[in-house]
Amino acid sequence: MSILNIKNINSLDSKKKNEILSECNILISKYSAEERINWALKNLPNTHIMSSSFGIQSIVLIHLMTQKKPDIPIILIDTGYLFPQTYNFIDMLTDKFQLNLKVFRSKISPAWQESRYGKLWEKGITGINFYNNINKVEPMNIAFRQLSVQTWFSGLRREQSKSRSALNYLSIQNGIFKILPILDWSNTVVNQYLKLHNLDIHPLYSQGYVSVGDVHTTKKYTLGMSEEETRFFGLKRECGLHDN
Repeated sequence: MSILNIKNINSLDSKKKNEILSECNILISKYSAEERINWALKNLPNTHIMSSSFGIQSIVLIHLMTQKKPDIPIILIDTGYLFPQTYNFIDMLTDKFQLNLKVFRSKISPAWQESRYGKLWEKGITGINFYNNINKVEPMNIAFRQLSVQTWFSGLRREQSKSRSALNYLSIQNGIFKILPILDWSNTVVNQYLKLHNLDIHPLYSQGYVSVGDVHTTKKYTLGMSEEETRFFGLKRECGLHDN
């Protein structure tokens, strides 16, 4: 099977599948972010979507993607505990760029969750994992089913954390193609892109935040910290959406 005809890769055995994915990763590692997006839109199966947390640097992939596919569905998982500044940022960008925003939430409201389970984020790694499963993983899985997702664009970057340092540009997660166009971008390149295109930065960046999630598990950056230590009390980096 040619790497330019990989839409039926999930029907192959694991060895052959890994060989093709490896060839694809070698190929697109030489591409620019824009070329990776073009390649994925052409060669990976529809339905294409992207996910966004509308965090500090999320506008970069949103801008890149909407230049190539303006109506691409953008999945936001709303936990109900985002910063007020984040909700305002989402509204502003959605209006400014006419985003095709798709919002998904837990079936259990935040108030009901706290009544049932208490403040899960205060209950160590077990509580945090349970919280993330209810508020992030399950709503994302619903989004994938409802939108019949086949290809998922995400803005993960290797520089963001140790857990992301070994990621590939292209992988398959739960049967869905996952493509990371800006995986190799450094913070310097990100900032250059923001300035070049005069893009809006999350308002909390000016207050010392380098990564933004929920209000109760996000801390300001202080000297000596790594970016990943600003999330989940330093206990973990990933919320479960990007765990293979």
